[in-house]
Amino acid sequence: MPRAATSLEGRQRLMRQRNAPIDVPEQPGVIVFERHYTPKELAAVWRLDETTIRRLFIDEPGVLKIGRCGRREGKRDYLSLRIPESVAKRVHGERSK
Repeated sequence: MPRAATSLEGRQRLMRQRNAPIDVPEQPGVIVFERHYTPKELAAVWRLDETTIRRLFIDEPGVLKIGRCGRREGKRDYLSLRIPESVAKRVHGERSK
């Protein structure tokens, strides 16, 4: 009987370790877990065209770019953007001066 309790306790400890929150080191510029917007979502909020939002944020630091640019000739580039809330606020502040 004690052996089963130890085994159960060991499994519970292992499950707690697996479900522990991810420890991300605090670094300036790390914006991993904040809200990220798609260009379409920001376009709706700011009442702009999605293409305009893409042009505004394509070269902004901190914007997550998923996909590839520079595919072979004749092929379309697929690049998804995810714009962190802090970057959107910064750009809005810079543009609204």
